[in-house]
Amino acid sequence: MMPEVPQEQAALLAAELELHPLSARVLVHRGLRTPEAASAFLSDKLADLPDPFRMKGMVAAVERLARALRDKERITLYGDYDVDGVCSTSLLALFLRELGIRPATYIPHRLDEGYGLNLQAVEKIAAEGTQVLVTLDCGVTSVAEISRARDLGLDVVVVDHHTVPPTLPPAVAVLNPHQPGCEYPTKHLCAAGVAFNLCMGLRKRLREEGWFSTRKEPNLKALMDLVAMATVADVVPLTGANRILVHHGLQELSAGRRPGVRALKEVAGLDADTPVTAGQVGYRLGPRINAAGRLHDASLGLQLLCSESVDAARPLAQMLDRANAERQGLESSILTEALAQAGEIAERGARGFVLYADGWHPGVIGIVASRVVERFHRPTVMVGVKDGVGKGSARSIEGFHLYDALSGCADLFVRFGGHKHAAGLTVEAPQLPAFREAFERIAMQRLTPEDLIPRCKVDAVVGVSELDEGAVEALQRLGPFGQGNPEPVLVLRRQVARPRVLPHKTGGSGHLKLALVDAPAVDAIGFGMADRLALTEGPVDLAFQASFDTFRGQRRLSLKLKDLRSAA
Repeated sequence: MMPEVPQEQAALLAAELELHPLSARVLVHRGLRTPEAASAFLSDKLADLPDPFRMKGMVAAVERLARALRDKERITLYGDYDVDGVCSTSLLALFLRELGIRPATYIPHRLDEGYGLNLQAVEKIAAEGTQVLVTLDCGVTSVAEISRARDLGLDVVVVDHHTVPPTLPPAVAVLNPHQPGCEYPTKHLCAAGVAFNLCMGLRKRLREEGWFSTRKEPNLKALMDLVAMATVADVVPLTGANRILVHHGLQELSAGRRPGVRALKEVAGLDADTPVTAGQVGYRLGPRINAAGRLHDASLGLQLLCSESVDAARPLAQMLDRANAERQGLESSILTEALAQAGEIAERGARGFVLYADGWHPGVIGIVASRVVERFHRPTVMVGVKDGVGKGSARSIEGFHLYDALSGCADLFVRFGGHKHAAGLTVEAPQLPAFREAFERIAMQRLTPEDLIPRCKVDAVVGVSELDEGAVEALQRLGPFGQGNPEPVLVLRRQVARPRVLPHKTGGSGHLKLALVDAPAVDAIGFGMADRLALTEGPVDLAFQASFDTFRGQRRLSLKLKDLRSAA
């Protein structure tokens, strides 16, 4: 179905906000039909960030940390091992350093300790003399562990963003926008976004107390590179406060002032002076931070981001780069096995997959689950089994709430957690057949055959004459693009194209490259779409995203195909 946009509303929006007409059409199609709504969406001013004290628990969290600073108490930051956990731990550690205190940090080992707080770690942290424990990207479900921490004399502040359970842990403060009664307007912050609000709140309170009369006040904007990396990597919606945080955070990443970021950009092949996009964070920077936690020791990422010189950061970045290459090799072999298993299950009509095998590395199965979802468009749980225990990661499709579905199988798990789109779990191996059966039954109940058909959502139908540099530049200003704010998809109707197939470097399905008869100066390429060649024998409708390529110093318009269909 091609979008029909009320032309009068789009024209009003364009005139009122001085927008390019095509940008206005895209905004109206996405439901932003008034100047007020569109202006609020487009806001990228730091002054428009919500008051951090609208977040439930902020007053208590700030008061406890301020007292710890005044009394020089020992603070330990306990973070998760993924990009969000590492970035939020780095962010708060660096902020506290600027306030004159060097907190201890603890990142659990993914394979040895698993996700979240564990009792052994809590007891070790208490024995080391910690008085305040801050959990980052975990903790909201850790009732037993935080109860034990309290018994050991620890005050705990939880900084989390995962689904809130019915019973909260007995912490001094819980910061999580999802908890009932929280008035913070952007609910889908990542943990680093919540931690950044904690820094905002603490700085404000200390400023009121005169803390900075003899000390330099921290520049929070300098920490927004960490927030941007975490927000993009955790695939939360880039709307509201997230859009503002990522907009400014990408500027910080582009500047590369942080030694660890500069070294990370080097190994990722990003020029020091080239602007960093959300896509590059998601596909080049984030995976390298993640790789250490997936395979080895996530504290490498923490050390990198907290490095004080490029010379110290560079060997850490190189280690992360090697871990990422190792991760890619593991991922490829597991994906082959998973696709074969998924194909067999799909043949009997299942609408959801539980895939499992001995030896699948738990550090990469989440990525593989995403690849299976891309291929089959079904919610997928991947479980790697070792010594009779399965550790799993799950990914979903639109319209299927993963956490709710797993809640229906909760009696089969040792533990589980997550949210609508992604989740993790631990399950005893003998329970896996029952889990597969239960999950397939829930998917059958909640998904229709139509839900399993992937949709290419289109924002506007355009003519060739509308595709000029000004239009594409205007569309790019609607970014940063990602979850909740996808890059606009446009359609050209009834195009005649001269196609050719480009081979894939690794021997997979080739790429389809089209030269449009009506627009000879525009390239169109469909990656992995060589099997659609026959559709181009007559007129075609092309769905695409428009951007720029630079070749031999010349910039030209390029269309990345998302879909095509015969218009004959």
